[in-house]
Parts: sequence; C-alpha cells; structure tokens
Amino acid sequence: MIIIMKPGASKEAVAKVKNLIEARGLTAHLSQGAQVTIVGVVGDKTKLAGSNIEMSEGVDKVMAVTESYKLVNKKFHPEDSVIPVGNTHIGPGHLTVMAGPCAVESREQLMETAFAVKKAGASFLRGGAYKPRTSPYSFQGLEEEGLRYMKEAREATGLNVICEVTSEHAIETAVKYVDMLQIGARNMQNFELLKEAGKSGLPVLLKRGLCATIDEWLNAAEYIISEGNPNIVLCERGIRTYETSTRNTLDISAVPVIRQKSHLPIIVDPSHATGVRAYVEPLAKAAVAVGADGLMIEVHPCPERALSDGPQSLTFDAFETLMQDLAPYAKLAGRTM
Repeated sequence: MIIIMKPGASKEAVAKVKNLIEARGLTAHLSQGAQVTIVGVVGDKTKLAGSNIEMSEGVDKVMAVTESYKLVNKKFHPEDSVIPVGNTHIGPGHLTVMAGPCAVESREQLMETAFAVKKAGASFLRGGAYKPRTSPYSFQGLEEEGLRYMKEAREATGLNVICEVTSEHAIETAVKYVDMLQIGARNMQNFELLKEAGKSGLPVLLKRGLCATIDEWLNAAEYIISEGNPNIVLCERGIRTYETSTRNTLDISAVPVIRQKSHLPIIVDPSHATGVRAYVEPLAKAAVAVGADGLMIEVHPCPERALSDGPQSLTFDAFETLMQDLAPYAKLAGRTM
C-alpha cells in the first residue's frame, strides 16, 4: 500500500500518518519529492482496518501495491535513486563504467589493469577474488590476497573497487578492502547471503540470475533493502535460453522494464552476456542507447593467458577505443562519462 499526500502537505500531517501506521505495528517508508510525499506501508495491511487513514489530514489517495517487492518498487519511490559509492555515484545523468579482469591473478596483473582502465576513463576497477566456477577444478580466486591487491590498486589510482562475494565469511573480509559488494548470478537467490549483504553497510551490485524473471530479480533486491541497505544497483548480464551462439542471451529489454518497475539504477554486463569479445562493443552501445546507468566490462592485459573468461575480455587498446566510441552515445543519452 502507498499513501500519496497532497501537494504541499505539512510535515505535521505526514508525521501523523506515519505515526498512525507505526502504531498499528506496520512499517512506514517516506519518499519525499519536490512537491509530493509518498508514504509506503510494509506489513499486514489488515491492521489498518477501521483506521480511516484515507480521511487523515493531507492525504490525497491510498493505492494498493500488488507486487510482492515493495521498497524497490517505483510506486514507493517514484524518483530514480542515486547510489553513492566511494568518490562517485551511480544513477541518472552519469554513465558509470566498471572495468577489470574476471579474476585477480596477481598483483602485477591487477595494478597494470587498474592504471590502464583509469587512463581510458573507467571509474571502477572490477576483479574477482572469490570465483564461483562451474567446475571445482577451475581457478577459484586468490581470496583475501586478491582483496589486498584491490585495495592497493584503489589507493594508487583513485578508482573505486568492486568484488564478488560468495559467503558470509567473504563479506566479512571484503568490507575491509572494497567500496562495493557484488552478488553474482549464481547467488541471486541465496537469500541468507542477500540478507548479510544488506547488513554489510556497503553498496551492493546485484546481478540477474541465470534463469531469473525480472520480478524474481527485484524480489532478491528486496531482501537486501529490507535489511536497511537502500544502496543497490542491478546488473543485467544475460539469461540462459535455447540459443547457443552466445554464452547467454542479453535481455536488453530488461533495462527499460526495470526503469519502469523500480527506482534502482541498472547497468549492463555485455562481457558475461555473450562470452565473445567481438560482441562487447555493439552491445555496450545498445545498453547506453536503451538507458543503462552503466557498464561492466572485462579487461585483461593478455586475454589469451587469462585464468578466467579470456575469450570475452578486451585488451587495453580495445577498451580505450570502446570508451572513446561510447562518448557520443553517452552524450545523446544525456549522460556524462
């Protein structure tokens, strides 16, 4: 349920409505726009029976919210959210680019990549210290050693750093080193992990699951925000379909759908979506054109020797060219880089 206050409703009127909701054992969330305040109600709405809340001073109308996700719902929060991360933000008016290797392999590899993507214009360094792989025999990451390298790269370049976490222990360790946590596709519905990420105090990038619907994805985000963490960014990275020409099928339509359903920013990962570096550039351009708030691009100093996802990783030169080519698309979309 959402309660829409009349334009210019006083703070006292809003407070009375909020107090009435909380007195009935429900939770009230305020979304204050330039003219109108919206009060979101979370909990068993039958507890408001007989309250005549629609008759309260300053109330314009009361509307039901049929979706199971509430706090990430645009009905609760009509204005698009801007998510602060480190020394930057993700959201309207800005195109955020996260770039780096799929896996942190060594200090030298990460530092070389960090300086290269910084020079090209990225504002985030991405890198995997914990790698959930399909095969247990594949490279699993350097764990805390890799996180230490990421922190060192941040201090050397000024880039914000983001790393995937796969367990409560990984979260407890990562918060000491990174600016943003990533929940990967395989863990999108690991609800205990989502709750811990919500308690971490750090912004969270939530990737779409391999076979997840958009509503399932938004409900996963609801787990994080319900723990008191509103700083969530969604990432479309392709879904599994019957098509085998690419690793996954990039659902480019997810961007406008999310922008209609939720106030959370959404970025696109064309590297994991395709698994083929030749497709990264055109899909990155498409993502910007359709309204994405950012991109996540895999970059490696020597892709043919990468321990993880080499075929989809760009070289330094290719990434720099991509960033230059994206500039006019960002400008047309009304975004700065």
